[in-house]
Amino acid sequence: MESINYALFLWLNAPEHPSALALTLATFFAERLIWAVPLLIGIEWLRGSEVLRKAMLVATVSGLLSLLISQAIGLAWFHPRPFMIGLGNTLISHVADASFPSDHLTLWWAVAFSLSLQQGPRILGLALALLGIPIAWARIYLGVHFPFDMFGAATVAGLSAWMTLRSIRWYLAPSYRIATSIHQRLFGKLIMLGWVHE
Repeated sequence: MESINYALFLWLNAPEHPSALALTLATFFAERLIWAVPLLIGIEWLRGSEVLRKAMLVATVSGLLSLLISQAIGLAWFHPRPFMIGLGNTLISHVADASFPSDHLTLWWAVAFSLSLQQGPRILGLALALLGIPIAWARIYLGVHFPFDMFGAATVAGLSAWMTLRSIRWYLAPSYRIATSIHQRLFGKLIMLGWVHE
C-alpha cells in the first residue's frame, strides 16, 4: 500500500520548477481557503435563522471532533510527511509532524459533510465538499501530504459528521442556549439596530 501511496504522490507532486500560476493557485487552496470555514460559520450565525444557526453549531462540533480524532490518530501512529523522508518537491514550509490524516482537510470536510447531511444548508455543504478536492490536490502538489492522508481525512470527517448528527439530542439544545446568550451580550447594540439577528 505504501508503494501505491508514494507513486500517487510523485504523480501529483509539483515539478521542481512549477509555473507561477500553478504555484499561486495551489498555495491559495492549500493555505488560504481554510479561513473560509470560520468566516462562513460566523456570517451565517450572525445573519441566519435559528435553523441555520443550529446547523452551523452542529458543523462546528463536527469540525472540532474531527480534529480531536485526527490528532489522536497522529499520536497513536506517526506517519512522516513526504519531505521528512526526502520524497518529491516541497514548496511550502510545514512543521514536521504526522501526515496522516490531513488535519487541514479533515476539518474542511467535517464541516462540509455535516452541512450536507442537514436539511437547511445541504447545497452549501455539497459545494464545500467539492471545494475540498482542490484543497487535497494542492497539499499533495506542494509536498506536505500523501494521497492516502486525504482518504484518511475523508474517513475521519465522515465519521465525525455522522457521530455529531447521531448524538445531536445530547448537546445541541444546551450549547445553542449558551451560544445565543453569548451572542446577545456581544452584539446587543447591533441587534437593536437590526444589523444582526437576535
